Amino acid sequence: MKTDLTDTTASKINKALVQARRAIGTPAVGMVLTLVIVTDEENAYDALKSAGDAAHEHPSRTLVVIKRVSRSPRDRTQSRLDAEVRVGADAGTGETVVLRLYGEVAEHAQSVVLPLLLPDAPVVVWWPVNSPLDPAKDPLGALGQRRVTDTYACEKPVQELAARADAYTPGDTDLSWTRITPWRSMLAAALDQVACEVQGVEVEGEEFNPSCELLAMWLADRLDVPVRRARSSGPGLTAVRMDTDCGPIVLDRADGSLATLSIQGQPKRAVALKRRDTAELIAEELRRLDPDDTYASALRYGVGRLKSAKGAGEREGVPTPVESAAKAPASEAAAQAPVKKAAAK
Repeated sequence: MKTDLTDTTASKINKALVQARRAIGTPAVGMVLTLVIVTDEENAYDALKSAGDAAHEHPSRTLVVIKRVSRSPRDRTQSRLDAEVRVGADAGTGETVVLRLYGEVAEHAQSVVLPLLLPDAPVVVWWPVNSPLDPAKDPLGALGQRRVTDTYACEKPVQELAARADAYTPGDTDLSWTRITPWRSMLAAALDQVACEVQGVEVEGEEFNPSCELLAMWLADRLDVPVRRARSSGPGLTAVRMDTDCGPIVLDRADGSLATLSIQGQPKRAVALKRRDTAELIAEELRRLDPDDTYASALRYGVGRLKSAKGAGEREGVPTPVESAAKAPASEAAAQAPVKKAAAK
């Protein structure tokens, strides 16, 4: 069931939700959390589709906040709130409210969202694109226990990681970190099979890929060994090579789907390591609502402390992403830049 409300208020939206639930015969509220998506019109459809797929695992009330840009000075002084309420088959297993804010009300989105939050339920705020530099200090971010951003959607993602480390607050997380969960699990399992000491690591992946940098920082932070970043043509992460006193351990994924795990003295094994879509990443983040201390520790390790190695297609004299991030001034690292459309890794 879908209901369109023009020039409305939060009170009228709540009444529309109650009436819609009664109309479809489900007056009870069975959602476990509120997911607030802050996006623009261009990326709203993809974000809402991903949230809808994740809602099959986590039934939630999804509030999509879209701040519309007024074209004329007169329109910018006039406030208006339009809403689209979806319940039942149109919203999957939860409820969806698409909020379009015009004029001055766009600067006070938290006052619109606050009355629509589920009572006594966790709140997760997600920025698919255009995330604030300090999510915890954002008016909408302050409403959430968890704040989800995606540095892959930034124009300068590696420099963005350095800025994120300075502004980190417990509850912050990044989909670029979520993308490497299978890699971290596989590498930890590989090290559990051998009684060897790791002496060095090389992480190979696409240029300017924040997931590669985060995996390298996690390995350097946990193993306390030198970690090099090598460049490849992708897609995404392509290989991790660990030098140990018992021989090399290599996890190689050249095609973005099937990886090969090689351990000295053992037969090679094929492991599924496919690139996951955004819906799977959001579903994983919604399973855990407490602060991620491991992410915080890896993020604070710092991109600039990694070493660079020559990778596929890299030319002499051309700075690597790690070198560029290390040399960039703090003001440039903190600058917000236009973003490209978010893509699943």
